[in-house]
Amino acid sequence: MILAAGLKTGFNAVRDRLWFRIAVGLCVLLCLIVVLDRCFPPPLDQVQTGQVVRDRFGRVLRAYPVEDGRWRLAANLDEIDPHFVDALLAYEDQRFYTHWGVDLPAIVRASRDAVQAGRVVSGASTITMQTARLLEPRPRNLGSKLVEMIRAVQLETRLSKREILELYLTLAPYGGNLEGVRAASWAYFGREPDELTLEQTAMLIALPQSPEARRPDLRPETAILARGRVLDRLAIAGLASTRAARDASLDPAPIRRDFPDQAWQAADSWRARFSHVSEIRSSLDGELQQALETLLAAETPPNAPDVQLSLIVVDTRTMAVRALVGAADRSRAGGWLDLTHRARSPGSTLKPFIYAMAFDDGLASGQTRIADLPTRFAGYRPDNFDRRFRGDVTIAEALQHSLNVPAVSALDQVGARRFNAALGFAGALPERRQGAGEDSGLAVALGGAGLTSRQLAVLYAALDNEGVARPLRWRDEDPVTEQGYGLVTAESATEILDILRRAPHPGGRAPAHLTRSAPQIAFKTGTSYGFRDAWAAGVSGGFAVIVWSGRADGVPRPGVTGREGALPVLFRVFDQISAIMPDYAPERDREEVDSFTPQTLARFERETAPHILFPPHDSEVWMGETGHTFILAARADGDVRWFADGDPLDLDLAGDALWQPPGPGFYEIRVVDSRGRESLSRVRVLMPG
Repeated sequence: MILAAGLKTGFNAVRDRLWFRIAVGLCVLLCLIVVLDRCFPPPLDQVQTGQVVRDRFGRVLRAYPVEDGRWRLAANLDEIDPHFVDALLAYEDQRFYTHWGVDLPAIVRASRDAVQAGRVVSGASTITMQTARLLEPRPRNLGSKLVEMIRAVQLETRLSKREILELYLTLAPYGGNLEGVRAASWAYFGREPDELTLEQTAMLIALPQSPEARRPDLRPETAILARGRVLDRLAIAGLASTRAARDASLDPAPIRRDFPDQAWQAADSWRARFSHVSEIRSSLDGELQQALETLLAAETPPNAPDVQLSLIVVDTRTMAVRALVGAADRSRAGGWLDLTHRARSPGSTLKPFIYAMAFDDGLASGQTRIADLPTRFAGYRPDNFDRRFRGDVTIAEALQHSLNVPAVSALDQVGARRFNAALGFAGALPERRQGAGEDSGLAVALGGAGLTSRQLAVLYAALDNEGVARPLRWRDEDPVTEQGYGLVTAESATEILDILRRAPHPGGRAPAHLTRSAPQIAFKTGTSYGFRDAWAAGVSGGFAVIVWSGRADGVPRPGVTGREGALPVLFRVFDQISAIMPDYAPERDREEVDSFTPQTLARFERETAPHILFPPHDSEVWMGETGHTFILAARADGDVRWFADGDPLDLDLAGDALWQPPGPGFYEIRVVDSRGRESLSRVRVLMPG
């Protein structure tokens, strides 16, 4: 008895130690597996996919291959025909959603069939194992199969079934440089695989099994036979009727097609801006983009093979870029460049903003008369384009006929440095040549600093946005910038647009107010020094358009001005916009600018306006409880008149202006000299207590 008890106790001790060692060994093995799994993960981060640029409605404009030239587009089950997915799983991996990467029953069945037949009859690779093989290609042998099984389990622990299936549909080979179901669908059917016919589904299932041997573009007979076998299997599985499968098998093999390549330079712009995104939905309108590409290609002068055209169309209400043609013809010099992003001399296209700032400063209005005479500005002597001077003209006439001397006179009063700074705050800082100094000088009025078409679009869109400049939007999904930079006031912007609408129209085109339904366009042309750049900028119906014409290398085109080389194209662009864009709004009726010109703005002079010494601008002054009378002072040439909130002020016996505020608050003090020049001081009056 004692011996038996001792033996039993010893046996139990040995058994406990054995189970303990087994448990420890299993724990060590498990830890080793976890460590190896973490040290040698599947190379998921090495999967690169090409980018796709779409328009605002989702239409594919252009697709890009990966770096080595392979066409591989990221798959998304939500955008793939679900019937194709069902057929693929039925054909390749019926237990895909239930196994853990390795289908043991399939392995047993394949091994039994191989033993019986003496050769491999059917495969046992799951879609997960095939995905592992596509991630890390290896020679087809037993060792590779074991590695694929391990990798398949690793994938199942890291990815969902949906993610594994999308990864497989991204990497599956389809012959040549085609990888993934989307690339194959575009190459063979010219469309996304969102809705596939039965024969298309069968072809896309058959190709990855032997992609090179079954390429439809090289071996159509083999491809048709392979597709037929898939159709037979689908009919047996109940995913297609026998008759439908038979009819589908009679279709010819598809041919290789080109990938979408519309909006060439525009798509490059979006790709560079959103390089981290595989699917880019741009703000472009595909229909308008295609129409304008066709228009510009037809407008390139046939007798000037090196001349290019470019344009940008901006929705001024949202600042979304609706069309962008970087170059009209890729077969010409510079055709591969996006010329809307290249700084060129803007010519006279900045003159509207000079006058608008002069309006804001109270220096002039549209009917103010200004001298168009030979004038020297501290060593700089501008000349008009036609070498003629017209004497006294109105500001409106000077702008409509793009006279140079009046524009430089206005800029001289506004201040060139201040003007450049304002453009910079608006997002359109002019580029100056090296050594030009901090201030590019008065020549900026005539195009003496570089701007891009995109920057000009921001400025002209500001005129249609009550003078507020906002940045361009490249995707409709991006938030709209509600606050921008107040480049000019709403009143000045409106007056400038009214002046530009009444400018002489291009030859052969009737004025808009005489033509039913014609777009009423506020436009300005520009020609750079030496005829290197021809510009036309316009605003109408909630859209701003910038058209540029010239040579990409900057070689002059003698005699070609913005009015001849770009303005006719601008009007045809607006014709296309009004015909295509659903949100094109006909120009609302605007009240004509009052022809009455205040005496203070009757004539534009270069002399300085009077300067208020007291009270200083934006100052605070104190008055007693019983009131206080202030004596106003200004530095001016000759006699002046004073106004407080528009009311004239009395003078004392000494000729000084006396002002007695009726109470605390904010007031505007204005002084006007005998020539109509004025200055303004805003002051706050405070009372003790």
